[in-house]
Amino acid sequence: QVQLVESGGGLVQPGGSLRLSCAASGIILSNYNMGWYRQAPGKQRELVARSIGGGSTNYADSVKGRFTISRDNAKITVYLQMNSLEAEDTAVYYCNAQNRLTGYNNWGQGTQVTVSS
Repeated sequence: QVQLVESGGGLVQPGGSLRLSCAASGIILSNYNMGWYRQAPGKQRELVARSIGGGSTNYADSVKGRFTISRDNAKITVYLQMNSLEAEDTAVYYCNAQNRLTGYNNWGQGTQVTVSS
């Protein structure tokens, strides 16, 4: 059974930084594409960053140069380092694990990030 548990969210001032963590269990990380998505109130869930199993990454245009996704296969954990945070980054952030073979998606419960002065 795949389980994803996010942590690291909170309240931060504009320009600040946060690091989100997604601790996974029940999977071999290298067999999965891992991603971070976010959903702001009244908006659809959107891709923020994704780490493909082979090592490549891609980012939403709005976060390029500010956010970095990384993974630790040994710890079965994926991170999202968020710098230069803006009010527009306020959202619930969700960890996603997509099985590279089947395409099946697994989701965490989400962690709230609020950027406000």
